[in-house]
Amino acid sequence: MLKIISVVAVALALSSCANVDNFLNTSDEVQSTPETMAATNAEKGLVTMQSSHSVQDTADKLASIIESKGMKVFARVDHQKNAQGADLTLRPTQVIMFGNPKAGTPLMNCEQSVAIDLPQKILISEDADKKVWLSYNNPEYLKERHNIKGCDTQLANIAKALEGVSKAAIAK
Repeated sequence: MLKIISVVAVALALSSCANVDNFLNTSDEVQSTPETMAATNAEKGLVTMQSSHSVQDTADKLASIIESKGMKVFARVDHQKNAQGADLTLRPTQVIMFGNPKAGTPLMNCEQSVAIDLPQKILISEDADKKVWLSYNNPEYLKERHNIKGCDTQLANIAKALEGVSKAAIAK
């Protein structure tokens, strides 16, 4: 029995290494033009915009705008800093998690599984060409993913809020 468990453990370890390679996307092919980035992310259910600021400045501006709109920033994750703490390198990458129970609760009442995607998250990252991108989950993607019915007004309001804070954060 121990031999079987050991074989399974080795198989899992090897398969996770293969998945890490896929996750890291170590291919030489880099797709970073605005059109390619937007099209690729649309397929992933993301809305993506290019920022004219650094990752840090975009994230700072975004957090300030979110709070000025009466929403709460629940967390700010600096993935680059966390990678450095593990002696790894990563281009500037931050995620801001934020929300407002007045917007999220009605959506969860429509379909509770959407809670896995709340609070809202916005990713700000720098690509290999030093371009800065801001991305967030398209509310239409969440509608499909969670089979949300009867909450079109709430989803439209969330989409409007996400677009508003995002465009304000990337504006010159």
